[in-house]
Amino acid sequence: MHELSLCEAIAGVVKTHAEGRHVDIVRVRVGALRGVVPESLAFCWTLVRDSENMPDAQLELECVAAEVRCRACGRKSQITSAWSIWCPECDSPDVDVLCGNEFLVTSLDVS
Repeated sequence: MHELSLCEAIAGVVKTHAEGRHVDIVRVRVGALRGVVPESLAFCWTLVRDSENMPDAQLELECVAAEVRCRACGRKSQITSAWSIWCPECDSPDVDVLCGNEFLVTSLDVS
């Protein structure tokens, strides 16, 4: 379960930027190609936030769909499976990933 180590990394970023203030909300952008299970990440966050002395910190996830531009046909499309990254229009594997690789703490609410 790599979600636990991801939550530990999130907590490290949060603690650095919160600078001792009470953390209310942590917002994270997660791309579909990262292989993260949102429910597992949310569960692991409850474990990590308690051990890191942030018991009230809520995790808000923004899930970003994977999108590619095909070099063969030129179309831009969303990908529905992280396991098969090819153009859904022409079946070419020659694509540029435009989004879906994100994993980023975007903002914090502190008090």
